[in-house]
Amino acid sequence: MNRKDYRAAIYRGPGKVEVVDLPYPECGDDDVILKNLACGVCGSDIHAWNHGGDDHMIWADHEFGHEVLSEVVEIGKNVTGLALGDHVFPNQGQALRDMNRMATVGGFSEYIRVPQCEVGYSVLPIDNAIPVREAVLIEPFVVGTRGALTLEPGPGKTAVVFGAGIIGMSAAIMLKWYGCDKVMVVDLSEFRLEKARKFGLLTCNPAEEDLVERACAEFGTQQTFFGERCGADAYLDAIGLPVAIENFAKLAGRGARLAVVGVHHDKVPIDLLALCYGNWKIGGCGDIPIEDAFPEIEAMMKSGRFDIGSLVTHEFGVEDVAEALRQGCKPDEAQKVCVSF
Repeated sequence: MNRKDYRAAIYRGPGKVEVVDLPYPECGDDDVILKNLACGVCGSDIHAWNHGGDDHMIWADHEFGHEVLSEVVEIGKNVTGLALGDHVFPNQGQALRDMNRMATVGGFSEYIRVPQCEVGYSVLPIDNAIPVREAVLIEPFVVGTRGALTLEPGPGKTAVVFGAGIIGMSAAIMLKWYGCDKVMVVDLSEFRLEKARKFGLLTCNPAEEDLVERACAEFGTQQTFFGERCGADAYLDAIGLPVAIENFAKLAGRGARLAVVGVHHDKVPIDLLALCYGNWKIGGCGDIPIEDAFPEIEAMMKSGRFDIGSLVTHEFGVEDVAEALRQGCKPDEAQKVCVSF
């Protein structure tokens, strides 16, 4: 490798990643060159590693990785609003001017060229005061924030989050940040639940205790057309598996809200009579623009209230991208796995 090359991770298909040398990108007058600092392994990357990436726009023979924090190292003469050394988030589909490249931005490679760069569109500035191990989590926290906001969180509200992966944890933390009195995280991984407890979150492992009994003990109960139900106000599915919807249906009282943030690949039945009489309000993952979510997440991170960096449990170099993907498949050992430069 010489000064004109950089190391790039190429997705080749299920179980196949190749790290190659590519020519260092040329910075045009309207472009910027970013040096990547860290990139999180997303659940979609893991799905691509295990099953194939087309469902998540992780295309074979492309550089990939999108949960990336980068540093500005070159600026074209026509680009304004940036300085060398600024930390930024390459804004997925906008960064490369191709919405089909949302998940193949190149975060697992050393450098990214951002063509026709516009601050606030192509790249989103991130306060350099936020440590790298925290700032690299801003993208998954956007997903969690979107889901949390669909539940109308606030003081006096209570919530149950199914899943203690990074999306479930980010949603649970943001629900607390927005003022919810109690938030419970439900998961089978004691490794992840122990981390949740350190954030002041309630936890339940359904393999070890009865979920309905535990939730009713924490949130109280209410009488409904279908008998006694849990008194929690809101629920969030961060796992995308039928068990999350089944558990919601067992717990939800009248007027309960559900945000479905986990990606379901199979159809899930739901009792529409219970939805009707329970007046449940079921929504998706939320639609707040990523740039609108940034300020609140930055404020949360800068507050020091939560040890966000502790959610990063493993870091690998660019040569070990495949090992990073393998580690991300181990929920009993890993929370958020990153490739760090």
